Amino acid sequence: MPADALTAFHWTPQPDAEKLVAAILRAFIARCSAATELEMQMRDQTGTRLADWVDSIHVPASAFPRENAAAAGFKADSTGRVWVHAGGVFPSLVIANAPATKVWLKVESAADFLAAWAIAHPAAPSPMINGHPGSRLRTACVARQEQAQLWIVERHGCRSFALPDDKPARILAAAECWESFARRRRAFGDDSQGFSELHRLIDSALGRLDMDVDWTADLFFASERAYWQRRNQAAQIQKHRQDRLGLGWANHDHHTYRSSRQQFAALIGVFEKLGCQCRERFYAGSEAGWGAQVLEQPRAGIVIFADVDLSPDELAGDFAHDGLSDRRQLGTVGLWCALHGQAILQAGMHHLECQFDFDSLKKQLEREGLKVMKPFTDLQYLKQAFTEGEIWPVDPLRVQRLLDAGTITAPQAAQFLDQGALGSHLENLQRDQGFKGFNQQGVSDIIARTDPRRSGA
Repeated sequence: MPADALTAFHWTPQPDAEKLVAAILRAFIARCSAATELEMQMRDQTGTRLADWVDSIHVPASAFPRENAAAAGFKADSTGRVWVHAGGVFPSLVIANAPATKVWLKVESAADFLAAWAIAHPAAPSPMINGHPGSRLRTACVARQEQAQLWIVERHGCRSFALPDDKPARILAAAECWESFARRRRAFGDDSQGFSELHRLIDSALGRLDMDVDWTADLFFASERAYWQRRNQAAQIQKHRQDRLGLGWANHDHHTYRSSRQQFAALIGVFEKLGCQCRERFYAGSEAGWGAQVLEQPRAGIVIFADVDLSPDELAGDFAHDGLSDRRQLGTVGLWCALHGQAILQAGMHHLECQFDFDSLKKQLEREGLKVMKPFTDLQYLKQAFTEGEIWPVDPLRVQRLLDAGTITAPQAAQFLDQGALGSHLENLQRDQGFKGFNQQGVSDIIARTDPRRSGA
């Protein structure tokens, strides 16, 4: 790990790129009545912004803004056709050999979206889906106007714009791999056994999918979102709201896992086997007592925030890979794992963060009876807030072990047994100016505010 690992990734707002993309998108929406309608439905029914669902914008070659795109930080790939911005969160800009501008919107399931679309547009002809059910890439054109076409795209670890030749046997294997992840045993007497079983399932999936790491990663994290959702009421309500438009969780921003110190290197090992690459690291300071490793799987579109109790002297080392020794004192992250289990095993994710219209979502969730906590980030280009935490019951054996070790007090033990402890959240996030990073100070604050030992937490 390089000595400058804490500063190797320095994300900054990208206002020029945002202005360019917004101008192209606004011109498209003005020419596409279906996009105008969908934009309103997304805002009013799901608290999301159409721009955050955009996968790519396909612009006719004669109108493609090459100079402006380059000046804003977009770079062409080896083909010269696909332009991407590595320094921010933006859709790809694609040079199209067609007279109409096409906007591709991300959805979890093309079939689900078209089923919802048919309810809203019963007289419209049913669009054809390109790509076999269960394949890595599916697309459909849902609205055609003279110079504007609205498309949807369903991706499973595939960044291509051309349909892959996925054979039926491989598609079936992928479905069976997803089932093996979704049904996997999570509770073990020894966490190391849980990690061994997880590696076995991933290795099996890789073998069955011809070592396609990206497809395997997509299947794995889809199963992780499903497990987390079953344990979080806010997730269930918001997923239902997004499913009414057939969108699913395609607006996910990052997946957050908590780990004990003993198993942190093992957790990173699982993610790296799935093609995730270590990105920036966080340290909240000696008083907060925790750190985090951010990872990204760029082809599967997955970002991970992995939290762990950490001390200042460990920051200089490669704590993501070297391993961390056990210690008696537990911080917020370590206590959560001691109460509920590892996030990758029994507990499931601590939270899923998705991209929303920040203020709209807050108001809409509160109308549903779900409270949103005070924002822990309120910047011009980044806003973040948790829903109130889901309270989970705690295994009495876990409480007794903590009490015997002197990690918690008798009153705290009684509180956990009687009232349970904070388990998981849904996170409301709004990114502007393509900002790709996180607010370290704000994250430190919310970690402290969700410590189960705090009165009224």
